[in-house]
Amino acid sequence: MAQTLERVLPFSKNLLEKALKPGDVAIDGTAGNGYDTLFLAELVGESGHVYSFDVQEEAIQSTQTKLKEADINHVTLIHDGHQHVLNYVKQPISAAIFNLGYLPGSDQSITTHGETTWKAVTDILSLLKKNGIIILVVYHGHEEGKVERHYLEECFETLDTRTTQVLTYQFINRKTAPFIVAIEKLH
Repeated sequence: MAQTLERVLPFSKNLLEKALKPGDVAIDGTAGNGYDTLFLAELVGESGHVYSFDVQEEAIQSTQTKLKEADINHVTLIHDGHQHVLNYVKQPISAAIFNLGYLPGSDQSITTHGETTWKAVTDILSLLKKNGIIILVVYHGHEEGKVERHYLEECFETLDTRTTQVLTYQFINRKTAPFIVAIEKLH
């Protein structure tokens, strides 16, 4: 029997499918192994564009390989931190996704950090279209992840309820399982 409640990653994809259509612009704030970048590129189609960021060359290479295999050319890979998004993206966007923490299978001391993630989120909010969405998949089962989670939770509470709504989606009986924070721009 299938589960009634969606797991975290399928739920994030479901939200992206609702937010994006062909021709849209999207951001992957953490390219990682390239799966989200590829998914975004498929959703926005050839008439759209995806900007994908990562600080690790290994992540950029992995993502580039996946895009090449899928024959996708409407993605800009950016070897830089997501906190510098405004240096690269100027046009309105419809969605962004972040997978916080560290790159699976790599150096676990290289992680995302609350301060730089929050800067990226607030900068992307300035580019986000009405009803656009920012999704953060928060991995907090490691020390830096716990620090980032607490920092960001305090920041999310400061977002204006007249212009944004913020949802968390998590299984509360799984203490270290990743969870989602989704921010929708209302105006």
